[in-house]
Amino acid sequence: MAGINLFPMFMVGLLGSVHCGAMCGGIVSALSLAPARASTPAFPVPVRTVTLQSSLPNVFAYNAGRIGSYMIAGALAGGAAGSARSLAGLPALQAGGFWLANLMLIALGLYLMDAWRGLAWLEQGGRALWRHVQPLMRRVGPPDTPAKMLATGFLWGWLPCGMVYSALVTAMLTGSSAAGASVMLAFGLGTLPMLVALGAAGAQVRAFLARRAVRVASGVVVLGFGVLGLVRAAGGLPQSWLHTLCITPGVGA
Repeated sequence: MAGINLFPMFMVGLLGSVHCGAMCGGIVSALSLAPARASTPAFPVPVRTVTLQSSLPNVFAYNAGRIGSYMIAGALAGGAAGSARSLAGLPALQAGGFWLANLMLIALGLYLMDAWRGLAWLEQGGRALWRHVQPLMRRVGPPDTPAKMLATGFLWGWLPCGMVYSALVTAMLTGSSAAGASVMLAFGLGTLPMLVALGAAGAQVRAFLARRAVRVASGVVVLGFGVLGLVRAAGGLPQSWLHTLCITPGVGA
């Protein structure tokens, strides 16, 4: 498999970030607004201006670390599948993989809508990994500089999350480390707008994401990506525009 169309992965990250806001929004806001080491202003300025300006480097450093961890996970997943060369060499396994990836999108859509919590078991399984990562966060110390926020974001990216795991299934199906990292980069960039907004204006954004209509609408669109992908895999619709809208092999696959 030469690659996977990345547009749906960006959209899954963008729409799925309503889950990030609900689950981690308060923590992201608290980390992003951690006091930065800066000299005292020579003249008085509004407190809100100082807080926002000092938080933005932390916000972007945190998210750079988080997306970096996603890319490493994607590279590991894609490389592990590619090392066996079975996915690219056996059409039946390749087709089954795309069915699985799109079924995971349907599961994620239902998860975002709170209609089905089946992905929660993936988060339970991931807690074993998190137990090894969590002590490292204490070694980083208080996230009071962009460098520490970068490290904190990198470690936080390994937090058990059903949404991330569903994206990793797609990364695994690429069959290569570079393509797997690209899938997770597209996914991570999709989550970036929402998490940057959470870091800069957390309370207002969390109130918006808490609305059931927002979660349901996002879940319906993600579920739609999965349904289109299944229809595409079954050969039920032409390939042209569906190639852009659902998880399918990339150009040259």
